[in-house]
Order: sequence, then structure tokens, then C-alpha cells
Amino acid sequence: MSIVGVGLGALASLLGCRSRSYTPPEQPMPANAVLLSQMMREDPAFNEQLLASLAPDKNAKGKHGPVLMTPGLIDELRTRLLGQDWSGLDRFPGWTMHRITPTVRVVGHVAGKDATLEADSSVKPGSQPGGGANQSADMAQPGAKHAWLDVGEYALDKEQTISLDAPSTLKGFSLEGQITDLGHGVTRGDGPNEFAPEHSESERLAYVLNRLAASSGSLGSKFYVDQTPFVGHVLGEITRSGGVAQAKLEAQLNSPEDLISAMIAGGHSVEVIDARYFANFAHMHYKGPHGDQEVMAPFWIDSGIEVPNAHGRHLLVPVSHAELEWKIRGPHINADVSWYFGVDGKAEWRVMDTLDQAWVLKRAAHTYTGAQAVEVTRLAGLATVAYTHLHEVHGKIPFGGYFAFGVCQDVVSAIEKKLTGKVTLFPNTADGSFFTDARDAEFNAMMREVPKDREAKYAEPERIFGSLPAAPDASGHFSAITIPGLADDLNATYAAWKDGSLDRARNQSALIKTWLFFGAAIGVGVYFAVKTRRFLDRQPVQRKRL
Repeated sequence: MSIVGVGLGALASLLGCRSRSYTPPEQPMPANAVLLSQMMREDPAFNEQLLASLAPDKNAKGKHGPVLMTPGLIDELRTRLLGQDWSGLDRFPGWTMHRITPTVRVVGHVAGKDATLEADSSVKPGSQPGGGANQSADMAQPGAKHAWLDVGEYALDKEQTISLDAPSTLKGFSLEGQITDLGHGVTRGDGPNEFAPEHSESERLAYVLNRLAASSGSLGSKFYVDQTPFVGHVLGEITRSGGVAQAKLEAQLNSPEDLISAMIAGGHSVEVIDARYFANFAHMHYKGPHGDQEVMAPFWIDSGIEVPNAHGRHLLVPVSHAELEWKIRGPHINADVSWYFGVDGKAEWRVMDTLDQAWVLKRAAHTYTGAQAVEVTRLAGLATVAYTHLHEVHGKIPFGGYFAFGVCQDVVSAIEKKLTGKVTLFPNTADGSFFTDARDAEFNAMMREVPKDREAKYAEPERIFGSLPAAPDASGHFSAITIPGLADDLNATYAAWKDGSLDRARNQSALIKTWLFFGAAIGVGVYFAVKTRRFLDRQPVQRKRL
């Protein structure tokens, strides 16, 4: 073999050109689920409807929505659909974060804030249309506080003291406007879950927590909740300052953490769960030849980790959704609410009573109670205020700041770091240059502690496995995961990580690639040097005439 052949062969190996092709398995599948690729094979005419339904201005209603379908990703999806690349569709897009990030930046350079997206996002799952963000003229103003914080009837410009003693008068759960018929036997949207019967109480509590966060963060007029329904008239008429008026004032709660603390003191059970799910970027159901089925549509990321004994193939993992969930049970209030920064651009408490498809699973990474539950509530309130400040300053940022300000994982990661000393979520995308407002110094410092994955070509195994909505069983297998082929890859990679061979293999691979690079460079350099010398040797020598 020639020197150049050796050099180019080494370069091909370096670039992974010799790795074997891989076709993801399509079985086994849960009885009630169908792969997105299988649905599309059965009805190719659905291509354009699928693409239209996944555009950014249609993707904000669902509970999870941590997947931002940028124009670049939509184009890639269209290419795979039209090319009938079913394997590619089953691992869509399968890109590293390093490759995904520029697709968002391109939009940032050319697009303004999408008013349609925000109007569409103002209706929360399970709510009546028009019952989302406060219907104020401020909704039309890009940086207005009301546009980015759902407070129901508790207007930011009105000082109020309310009581939660009486049951909520808000409407109950409704599917109106939540299920969309896309044709071809496909619907988008999910039904109620086990928390739907308490929707009215949960929605009121979400509004109150958001309004208390705004009040404690000086985002509007003062807002108080009377604490006497939870802890009784503990102050009586004698206070530190004296007088009935002062007693009443001191009996008022004016921050989210004060409310949760009072609930605990009043006999309520409060758990805050750090919950992890697989993201569902389609939220579709298909009525086809096999009856009603959930459409399995994960959004895949290249972790940069090589699967053991897979000839250099990288571990692709579905992106996860993370949120904080408050489970409150007691004599006055029974409610379940969640908090996360969503694709609607809002960092706030929300209802959580729409059904998750079975394949997305759920894992409680951490459960906080007592003083820790109060502290998580305080930190979530800080985040709500900080993100509202971000919107005031950057009102026209595309996608409501989603991705630039982070994704659903970022704040959950920051709070996890604060309470446990580590971060076990991937990916985190917040651009630290936005988090500089002096009013939010504590929260900004927390965000600086979170690993940044915007340019990542490789993710730490601990964060890959920590993001999963299922833990390994006693034998180290991810048997709860039903996405075809994923559990096998996770089992092999997890075992190698635990026994140390994954790190050894990565170090060895990096060393081999380094030697291949230099070998290829030397080979090509020698080849051109020899060719140049031969060329010069063949040139006629001109002699001087005497």
C-alpha cells in the first residue's frame, strides 16, 4: 500500500468511516404503542400534517414540551420522511448538542418573538381556553410581566390579601382545545390523569404561588395569603409590636416558601419531587390497523459515549424532561402542581393533570420534605422572578428565551446542585451571559454552577444515566424502558461505566485517534514531499553559456 493510502486509511478510521452501519430494532413494542416510523409507513400522506403539527408555534401546549423544533430540525425531519429513512426517523435527530445549538442560533439572528406562540401557550393543559395568563393589555407588550407569568385573577397591579380557607371556585378539568384531530386517524394531545379531579384546587394554588413569587420579588403590588386556616390564630391579639392590626399583618404570608411552611405547620403533608421523564415531542395517538395506539416519538441526542462492543457506535439517548412537583395533602388543601421553565417561555408553577403516555415513564430522582421542601419552594420562587426579569430586558428573544435561557433541566439542575452538591441532568443549555442582573445575584450564582452543554460533543455518564426516567434494576438492567434497542445499549454502557472499562476504552480511543491523526498527517506530508522532489528532479537544468 502506498504512503498516501496508509494516511488516508488512517484518516478514514479517525473519522469513523469504517464503523459498521446500524439499524435500530423495531421490536419488542408495548401492545398499545406504535413507532412514529411505522405510523408513517402505513400512511405516507400524513407527512405534511406531521411537519405542520410540530412547528414551534404548535408545540407549546403539551405538558412536557422540552423539545424545540427549530426550522433546521423540521427540514431534517422532512428529509428523512420524504427519503423514507425509517431508521433515521426512529433515532431522530441523533445529533450532538454541538450540532443542535447552531440551529437555534440561526433563528436567533433572523426571528423576533412569535406572538402566535405566546397566545397559543397561554392555555395550560386542562384549563378552559382563555384561562391561562392574566388577560391584560400587557399581553400585547413583549416584555410585560403578565405575558410571562400566569396569576389568574390575582392581578400584579392590585394589592390583595386572600384566604385559601374556602374551596377553589375555578372550573374543573376540561379537554376543550387540548385534543386536536390531525386527520388520517391521528390526534394530538393527551387526556386527564389521576390528578384531574383536583384540577380546580391545583390551578388556584399554582396561581397563588406565582403571585406570591412576584410579590416577594417586587414584580408588582403586595400580595398576601392569610395563614390562619393553616396554623390558627397563633398570634392572638398580642404581638411583638402590639395591637390587633399588627397581629393580622404578621398572620399574612407573602412568599411561596412562607405558604408551604405554614401548610406543613398546619398538618399538611408536603413532598417536592424532582421528577424525570422521557420527552414526547409528538404527543400523538394513532387509530390504525391495530386499534388506538400511543405514538412513540422520542427526541434523540448523541451522547458522544461509545457503546461497548458496538464498533464505535455512539450511545443515542432520548432527551429527558425534568420538573419539580409539589404533592400536598392535608385538612384544607389537596393539590398537585409542578414547576419548570417550558417551551412557552414561562418559568412558573403549573397544573400537572394531563396523562403521560406509558413509554415516557417517570422517576423520582429526589424527594424533598420538611425544611428542604420549603427551601426548594424558595429557590423556585427566585427562578420565577429571575426569568421574569430576563423577559423584561430581552422581550423579543425568539422562542421566549427557550434554549438561550435554558431548557426545562437547567433550573432543576441548579436546585439539585444547591441541595445535593451535584448535577445529574443532561443537557443544560442556559447561556451564562444572560444571568447578570444584580437583582438576581443568588439565582445567577446557582446557574453558574450548572454544567453547560451547548457545545457538548460528549456527556458525563453520570448525567446521562441520571437523566433517565428509569433506574437500573437489581441486576443493573434498564428493564422498565420499552423503547426498542435502547435498554440493550444502556445495559452494556452502564455495566462498562460501573466496572471502569468505559473510561479506559474512551482514553484508549482518544489515544488511538491522536496517533492516527499524526500518522495520517505524517503520511500525507511524506507523500507530497516525495512527489514534489520527483517533480523537481524531472525538470531540465539550465546551464550558463561560457
